[in-house]
Amino acid sequence: MTIAYFDCFAGAGGDMIVGALIGAGVELDALKAEISKLTLGRLDITLEKVRRGGLAGVKFTVEGQDKGPPCRHLSDIQSLLEGAALPSRAKDRSERIFARLAEAEAKVHDIGIEEVHFHEVGAVDSIVDIVAACIALELLDVDRVLCS
Repeated sequence: MTIAYFDCFAGAGGDMIVGALIGAGVELDALKAEISKLTLGRLDITLEKVRRGGLAGVKFTVEGQDKGPPCRHLSDIQSLLEGAALPSRAKDRSERIFARLAEAEAKVHDIGIEEVHFHEVGAVDSIVDIVAACIALELLDVDRVLCS
């Protein structure tokens, strides 16, 4: 069993997780090939070596064509994922993450899951961060993820 462990002593964003997985050996070209299966239009994906607080890492940046604040529902993201020919485990992980986020949003706003509007999480860069992390886990053949 392959386990990925994230020491999140200062939190972690999707871009940070993808950067860490690239630093652990995910090939950018393979990741981009899988990401391109999403129907999100033209995406500019860049990597930059960075040093923050004495630690070195990889900064993963995605820029898409979204104009203005996005407003997507869980069903919109589910349709996007269903239409993409992603590896099944990566697709399943992505679907479960978005469902969990919708459940949390529904709970704090006291609304039904179908009423949740993803604003930041519905943006192209956030969608790609989440799906890319799931793809990267698949490319590294990670079975289980643990974090502090």
